[in-house]
Amino acid sequence: MALDPPSAASVARALAEFPALRRPGVAPLSGGLINQSFAVTAEDGEYVLQRVHPVFAPEVHENIAAVTERLRERGEASPRLLVSRGGRPWVELGAEGVWRVMTRLPGLSFDQVQGPEQARAAGALVGRFHTALEDLDHSFKAVRAGVHDTPAHLRTLTQALAEHGEHRLFPEVAELAAQVFAGYAALPPPGEVPLRVCHGDLKFNNLLFSGTGPEEQVVTTGIIDLDTVGRMPLHHELGDAWRSWCNRGGEDQRAASFDLEVFTASLEGYLAAITISLTPEERRALVHGVEWISLELAARFAADALREAYFGWDRARYPAAGEHNLLRAQGQWAMHRAALQTRDARAALLQVDAGR
Repeated sequence: MALDPPSAASVARALAEFPALRRPGVAPLSGGLINQSFAVTAEDGEYVLQRVHPVFAPEVHENIAAVTERLRERGEASPRLLVSRGGRPWVELGAEGVWRVMTRLPGLSFDQVQGPEQARAAGALVGRFHTALEDLDHSFKAVRAGVHDTPAHLRTLTQALAEHGEHRLFPEVAELAAQVFAGYAALPPPGEVPLRVCHGDLKFNNLLFSGTGPEEQVVTTGIIDLDTVGRMPLHHELGDAWRSWCNRGGEDQRAASFDLEVFTASLEGYLAAITISLTPEERRALVHGVEWISLELAARFAADALREAYFGWDRARYPAAGEHNLLRAQGQWAMHRAALQTRDARAALLQVDAGR
């Protein structure tokens, strides 16, 4: 469920639990769908304070600590979690939630890819990320099971339709859901692929760049929002990235187009940066990853358009969560259909048969 904004007293109490912060000042940060974030300026630098959504168990911070330490060891910029008074990289404040503080990486994010060269730099950053973590010996804890279990998400949508027949948005959601179910039936199943250490949520604004100018916007400074790190197939990781990166119009629109030039550049950047040998089955699955993920997200947003219980929403632009989530669902379905039109071209770039 979406969280209500915390009180100023809760924010101050959370900050006080991290003694390394000296004379911190705090201001809200916007943009996240799940966690609530605040920019912190202290005597020794910049930090980010976050109230963590309860969908993430506190133990995910052990995953984040292992991944960020390995990235820094391999020369990749990554945030560092601060230790609370209790000796852990988070603090639990009862009804006020779980909070953490981490160092703030320099740079800024973009909601949409600015061009092919930025996409190439982004692909290379992700390639280095995967390469640095390939041999990480860590038992990931509290990983969300079934996050990309598409049949389970479709069952959730079916249940939402059954439970919310009187919802104001039901006719529109039901019409979209019928198309989603038919689209799923037409997708080829993935083959057997290895699990890799992945970020788990590579929407484009989770990558940072040094600035907005032509030269700065192709210089990467790091990857943020690491709650979802864990082992998963690459087609889930990169499929999610491409459904975000290749939609130059953004996610809050009903229409969508798939930018094949951005896909090509990002794939080239990624393949040039990794030292991992991809299996033939992985390459085949990568063709369809963006198709599966966009369909899956259409189903998830459609279900929450009726339930209005999980995703955050823009209160300034929409009357309620349902309207925002319905638009997101329609946008992801449009992205799915646009991706299907580029399947042959993407398969050729990945040097596999598009029929799988």
